[in-house]
Parts: sequence; structure tokens; C-alpha cells
Amino acid sequence: MSAKKSIQGLPIYQPGKSLEEVKRELGLEKVIKLASNENPFGCSPKVWEALTQIKEQFHLYPEDDAPMLRKQLAESLEVDERRLVFGNGSDEVIQMIARAYLESGIESVMATPTFPRYGTATRIEGAVPVEVPLKDGKHDLDAMLAAVTEKTRLVWICNPNNPSGTFVDHDALNSFIDQLPEHVLVVIDEAYFEYVTDDSYPDSLSLLDYNPRIIVLRTFSKIYGLASFRAGYGIAHPEVIQQLSRVREPFNLNRLAQAATLAALKDETFVVYCRNQNRLGMKQVMEQLDEWNIDYYPSQANFLLIDTGYDGDEAFSYLLKQGVIVRSGKALGFPTYLRVTIGKKEENEAFLIGLNSYLQEKKSRVVT
Repeated sequence: MSAKKSIQGLPIYQPGKSLEEVKRELGLEKVIKLASNENPFGCSPKVWEALTQIKEQFHLYPEDDAPMLRKQLAESLEVDERRLVFGNGSDEVIQMIARAYLESGIESVMATPTFPRYGTATRIEGAVPVEVPLKDGKHDLDAMLAAVTEKTRLVWICNPNNPSGTFVDHDALNSFIDQLPEHVLVVIDEAYFEYVTDDSYPDSLSLLDYNPRIIVLRTFSKIYGLASFRAGYGIAHPEVIQQLSRVREPFNLNRLAQAATLAALKDETFVVYCRNQNRLGMKQVMEQLDEWNIDYYPSQANFLLIDTGYDGDEAFSYLLKQGVIVRSGKALGFPTYLRVTIGKKEENEAFLIGLNSYLQEKKSRVVT
């Protein structure tokens, strides 16, 4: 029996290879994973304490609207509690947005390459994704604005963008939103928000204060180190939140995730530490790449998109055999690139050693 037409031909999401998978396949004992933009420093120690406290409650359903987390997060962000919606990762909030606002004959505008779930969620609802190529690795806001029509309901902006790591600054984003017609909602995906150090990065919540057509997405999967708990959230006008809540699955933020995220929010010192370590690691890698004259996109996230000058899949496979998992840029729209998560100092060193070995081997083949 055939499934509905809108999902025919949709690619199945392929995550970065796991540590366990690579160890099994290659028989390696030590493997470094720098493929999925996870926090190499794990999560706050406070999380473990919080999980221990609820060990007698695992057989109970969680509170459906996460009231304790909602209150704490609202205070932290300085927003009304009615402006928050939680999801099983921000991926699920993306799905809610598509479910609530997209249908056959409707369009949503996004960059390409960008986070692929925007396009997938659009197609699942039978709507049309309108993809606008990046310009020098950045969102081409003028071209995106020109792509908006009467059929457009959503515009997606990944900021910083995945996979390029580049970002749209405050003035550019504000100007773009002001020029959009009233019937268009803007989704600003800030999964890497906490890693940003550039002062010109948008204060999206201040834009949201006077513009009800903005939805801001954030996650606990990145700097908070809670990827396995699948916890994300959206911030929007209460009327938008009400519409998203209509299509939200019940109990979608489980009890473990609620406890873990609540504890993580209370440890700002850990977040600051991880942000600082990320910038140091970024500097470590960029300085070496500069010395080797290797191009990369400037990043405000926790990863770099690096041009090897050769086939991305081949470079990925070479590093994999060295026990270093990265992400080939080929499937991300950058055929000669690697997307590499910034790790701990020794992990970055292992990647750089492996990359140098690969490049030297390629050069020696050309000479001979």
C-alpha cells in the first residue's frame, strides 16, 4: 500500500556515525566523534543530581506542560510563560510549526544548504519548499525576500546557519522582517545561540516583543550537552503558541528531560565555561588551517565547515579509519568540505593530525 504522495521520494534522515557503530565496523577501541555538533564536555554535574532525585517516578507520566521548567525558563529569558512551547528536541517544534501552518498549495522559503528538516517538514505537509542559495555561505536575505509570494506562509532562518556556521546580524534581520508581508511567519532557529560571541548577533527576543510574526527556536542539545534527552523549545506570541499546542503530542517532553533541563538551566557557570572552551578550540583549529592555507567559513557555532579541496566523502572515510568521525560536506551541499565539531584540545589535535596526513597523501599522489 502506497503512503501519501507528499512523502514519496523524501530522503530518510542520516545522522552522523555513532561511536558504537564505528568501533564495531572498524574494530577500533578509541574513537573520537566530531560529527554531530555535540558538546564534548558533556553536561552540568547538576543534571546527575536531579535525575537521582526522580528515580522513584520513572513509572509515572510527566506533567504535560512542564510547569516547573516553563517557570524557570521564562524567568531566565525574561519572557511571559505563555510564550513558550516545548518539544522532543527543537526538531519536533519545527514539525509542529509545519503542521500548524503548511498545507497543499502553500510555500515556505528557506536557504540552501541549511538544516534539512525545514524542507522535509514542508514536504510532509504537502507544501512547497522554496530554496534560495546561500551567498558566500550566508543567507541571501534580498533573494529570500524576492522569493516571498502570496502563497508563502513561513520563512526559515537558521542563525547561525548549519552547516556553514555563518550568521545574519541584528540590523539585517530586523530590516528583513520589517519588509515581509503580514501573512508570513519568520522562524529563527537559534540552536547554537549560546555559542555566539559576536556583538552584532541579533537580539531576537527584543524583535519578538513588537512583532507577533516571529518564532524563535532553541535547544538543550548543544551547549547544555543534553542531546540524548531530546529537549527543545519555541518562543513566540501567545496566539502562535496556542496554535502550535493544538498539534503538539501529549507528554512530548518526558520526565527525565524536564528534570535534566531544569537542572542545566541553573548552572550558568557550565554554559560560560563551554562557550569559552569552544572559542579556544575554534582558535586552535583555525590557526592551523590558516597556516596550511585551507579555506573555511567563519563560524559562530561549535563547528567549522572546512574545504579540503578534495572529495568530501573520501576525506571523511580516511579520517574514519584513523578513528576520527567528522561529517562529509557532500551530503550537506558542499562536495569538497568537511563539517567538523570543535572538540576538546586533544580531540582537535587528533583531527588536525589526521587531516594533515590525508592532505599530504593526496599531494604525494599528484606529484608521483
